[in-house]
Amino acid sequence: MYSLKNKTAVVTGGGSGIGRAICHVFALAGARVYVLDIDENGSAETVNQIRQAGAQAEFLACSVDQELSVQNAISRIVDIQAPDILVNNAGIAHIGTVENTSAADFDRLFSVNVKGVYHMVRNCIPHMKAKGGVILNMASIAAQVGLPDRFAYSMTKGAVLSMTLSIAKDYIKYNIRCNSISPARVHTPFVDGFIAKNYAGLEEEMFKKLSASQPIGRMASPEEVAAMALYLCSDEASFITGNDYPIDGGFLKLNG
Repeated sequence: MYSLKNKTAVVTGGGSGIGRAICHVFALAGARVYVLDIDENGSAETVNQIRQAGAQAEFLACSVDQELSVQNAISRIVDIQAPDILVNNAGIAHIGTVENTSAADFDRLFSVNVKGVYHMVRNCIPHMKAKGGVILNMASIAAQVGLPDRFAYSMTKGAVLSMTLSIAKDYIKYNIRCNSISPARVHTPFVDGFIAKNYAGLEEEMFKKLSASQPIGRMASPEEVAAMALYLCSDEASFITGNDYPIDGGFLKLNG
């Protein structure tokens, strides 16, 4: 079950965290994985780990907010085989309310988190239409519930969720499925760096606080998100499209 043998999978933000875990799981399931990221060192590590495990992976430098960069990356992939799977995982975070979010920060968040998905989907879908495919977007619980100091970030993830539904509706006739995953907090190097940057000297306290905000009492692991991604991108999920899947330790339904 959940075999991706002979499939070509494109994963953005595959150089670390959730993206790296997805790349690993997909490659071990038989896919040829393309790791798209701006992080050359992290992506090289992802690729090396996958190859050492006897699976296939290749790194392509790509800035998802730059249309030409995306076009070049997808063109190189299509020269070998049209993508069967696209995972839009790349994204950036931001802390702030509407008052202390600058226009520059707002534009930067929108450019990466929203236009990045747009660029990837727009360049991959024409090559999927002939044979079908799967698109999986990384949304967030922030798209569905009010979180403090996450104004711009929540805006972008709400857009990702809406795009997921539109893509699923428009391309179901081409046998292209589109779903999204909405994680709560996931313990990644990004989270550790975020805590260190914004809560210097209070790292341990903040880690415990952020972990406890999930009713289950901990953060998710990247591998848990990757397992859901594998299912949604496999043939076993061929009847599933136009849905969002929270991986949230009970956050959305059990808080309060």
